[in-house]
Amino acid sequence: MAAFKPKFITFDCYGTLIYFEMAPAARALYADRVRPAAMDRFVRDFSQYRLDEVLHDFKPYKDVVANALIRTCKRNGIEYRDSDADTIYAAIPSWGPHPDVVAPLMRVAQEFPLVGLTNSMIDLIPPGIRSLKAPFHTVITAEETGAYKPHMRGFEVMLDTLGVKAEEVMHVSSSFRYDLMTAADMDFGARVHVDRNHEPLCSGYATHQIKDIGGLPGLLGL
Repeated sequence: MAAFKPKFITFDCYGTLIYFEMAPAARALYADRVRPAAMDRFVRDFSQYRLDEVLHDFKPYKDVVANALIRTCKRNGIEYRDSDADTIYAAIPSWGPHPDVVAPLMRVAQEFPLVGLTNSMIDLIPPGIRSLKAPFHTVITAEETGAYKPHMRGFEVMLDTLGVKAEEVMHVSSSFRYDLMTAADMDFGARVHVDRNHEPLCSGYATHQIKDIGGLPGLLGL
């Protein structure tokens, strides 16, 4: 890995760096409406509908959450309340980093400029980024690009903003479906999968795999 020195290291934020607590939040919110035996499926459906929602034209992330919850509740025969999406969305800024993130990320930031490419909103992501402690060169949101990942548009806008080619960049993510498949299609120079057990492995889309962010400095020869 030391032979490749990326001009920028770009990161998925929610799920990869920030502990994205959608599942715990949904479990807590719907504990009085979903039977324990049915909760795993409910949470899985919520995750899958969120992915489906971002495949359409851009809309505010609160609408992504709301639509995914409405569809999940319908599929599972559960009452949806308008306050449900408000409750979960309001919690997002309070979610902080995975335990393995801060120290190695700060180490990497000493040698490489860090960039966030996030399926978030301009006013939603700042608390999460601040919680990471490491300095970021820039953070680019789906609101700014007009498209959520896995659409290519966000990656294209990011590359244009940075003034680099995909081959000169390392992209780091815990998701094949949201990030690494697209990054592979666009020929990013390095594609690092952080194995947080979010999805089945599709290792062909990654050039490297690490257990957590603690493995990133070594991958870069630091």
